[in-house]
Amino acid sequence: MITLATDFGEPYPAAMKGVIARRSDADTVDIGHDFSRQAPREAAFWLRFVLPEFPPAVHCAVIDPGVGTDRQALVVRAGGHALVGPDNGLLLPPARSLADGDDVEVFSVRVEDPASDTFHGRDVFAPVAADCHEVGVADLDRLPALVRTREYEDLRLPEPTVRDGGATGEVLAVDGFGNAVTNLSSDLLDGHDRVRVDGQEYPVVPAYAHTEVGTALVTVGSHERVELAVNQGRGDEQFGVTTGEKVTLAWD
Repeated sequence: MITLATDFGEPYPAAMKGVIARRSDADTVDIGHDFSRQAPREAAFWLRFVLPEFPPAVHCAVIDPGVGTDRQALVVRAGGHALVGPDNGLLLPPARSLADGDDVEVFSVRVEDPASDTFHGRDVFAPVAADCHEVGVADLDRLPALVRTREYEDLRLPEPTVRDGGATGEVLAVDGFGNAVTNLSSDLLDGHDRVRVDGQEYPVVPAYAHTEVGTALVTVGSHERVELAVNQGRGDEQFGVTTGEKVTLAWD
């Protein structure tokens, strides 16, 4: 299969699917097309979370604020998967999660005169994804457009700072429910039934419904990261945070 992840909304992904259908017999699976606009780091976090659930596949991800510039197009091979997308760091965190400790292999894509300078999803990445599927992930070296490279943007998601009695992290993403997902690891909540977030105390609960409706809370999401949430409400609004903001967690 070929998975597709973009910040395009509709109908642009349909054009990508049309290109893939002309060049390949692959099934296409939508990861989503409503990723935050022009936010490669946030999308990299979500792809790191989602892609390991798939069997080996080709994953085409296009969150590309640098479209039309001299940024490279890349293919990254990792753990039996191939990831196709722009060279802005988007592909590396999910690739490392798929590689499961092994090295990733990065290829630059020779791009010749795409039809549009503003829609490389259709004109560059979809055709490359289809070609990768047809030749097979194990045989990417057979594709003449791919050249191995060690020159690429190597994005790494930020690590929290942990100290006695607390930790400082960052909001990596806000999901559609308003839950603010941080880079603080789940074990920081072990043994605590209440913690302070930026000086304000909140309950620590295993799931949203363990509090009254409308109650702000701290929990661990399915991504094994500390999450700031509200039972049937929006955590980002209650805690006053957005993606990229610092968060301080403290306990006695």
